[in-house]
Amino acid sequence: MERTVKQVAQLAGVSVRTLRHYDAIGLLPPGHVAPNGYRYYGRSELLRLQRILLLRELDVSLPEIARILAEQTDEIGALRDHREQLERERRRLNDVIGAVDRTIEGLSGDESVGDEEFFTGLDAARSRLEQDLTDRFGPGVGASFVEAVRATDGWTREDYERMGDEGRRLLLRMAAARARGVLPDSVEARPLIELHYQGVQELWSPDATAYYRLGDVLLENAEQRAMIATVDPELPPWLSAGVKAYAIRQLGYRPN
Repeated sequence: MERTVKQVAQLAGVSVRTLRHYDAIGLLPPGHVAPNGYRYYGRSELLRLQRILLLRELDVSLPEIARILAEQTDEIGALRDHREQLERERRRLNDVIGAVDRTIEGLSGDESVGDEEFFTGLDAARSRLEQDLTDRFGPGVGASFVEAVRATDGWTREDYERMGDEGRRLLLRMAAARARGVLPDSVEARPLIELHYQGVQELWSPDATAYYRLGDVLLENAEQRAMIATVDPELPPWLSAGVKAYAIRQLGYRPN
């Protein structure tokens, strides 16, 4: 059965304009075009569209999708590959959700979370972050993080909850600024990023390079990004850009 471009758009939940764009760039040509100019799509085009939309859900760019589809001729094998990617993403998100839930429970004063479990969760989160920093920037940065953690060795649960409350209030102010249209590298945003930098300094004294790299960690580390996103899903890239701009303009970092 062949379908018109309008029917395919309704079936797939995309716009007619999107389908026309995919046709224009050679990503999804119709099965055939009638003399009156109507585009018609068959089963093979629908399967190709499904693969395109799956890859878009994985944030794959259109040029990269075109390359993947050109290289993969086995439809079933390709779909199995996509399914495995989705499974990996689901497992990652489940891990992130679990980490965020434990953090929220611990920092919200939930007495059902015992102190021992609270600190065990913090230790596990620290270990994951230390490993990420080491993998990303080398053992030197990971070692610096370990030194920073030692500054909190004497902290009580109340100390951590105070830090969490202060951090959340700052994130809420940042989210409000972002919603107003304040750019992360603007003069108006600078005092908020300054407060973030001061908060980091309570635990660690990062140089310009380390603080700039922290911008990547806030965006790319799943747990760090998820904790920020609980306040505002659009805040992680805003804060990441603000940290990098602050490192360049206020701390003298020079990107290569």
